[in-house]
Amino acid sequence: MSQGDLSEVLQRWAKVFTRSSMHQFKRTMDETGLSPSQLWALMRLYHHGECGLSLISEHLGISRAAASQMTDRLVHLGLLARAENPADRRAKLLTLTPAGEAVVRRTIDARRKWMEDLTCALDADQRAIIADALQTLTEAAEQIQNE
Repeated sequence: MSQGDLSEVLQRWAKVFTRSSMHQFKRTMDETGLSPSQLWALMRLYHHGECGLSLISEHLGISRAAASQMTDRLVHLGLLARAENPADRRAKLLTLTPAGEAVVRRTIDARRKWMEDLTCALDADQRAIIADALQTLTEAAEQIQNE
């Protein structure tokens, strides 16, 4: 298989996977009434833990004022908690509440279920071949990212 052929196959896979992921992301937004930025903020906190408003602002590429307004709404909805930063009393730390974590878990669980359904459509030999190929692909991607 040529590099071009492999690239095409990877692009088709990325399209299918992205479409499924975005569908689940959109479903969560519809169910919760959250904006994409609000949901991304929750996911950032879920995956990386507590942080200050500046990191949320940087992560989302929005102004501090916009990040402050957005997190105020998430605090009001009970999805985030805001506490004083022990290292700097003027700064606040944001953390997920159990309700905020549940929102993110629903999205992750939906993606996981889709992947489990997909693997059920494959036989054992296909799963083994794909697992080996994805391991190799993941290692190559990680190497490129670290360069």
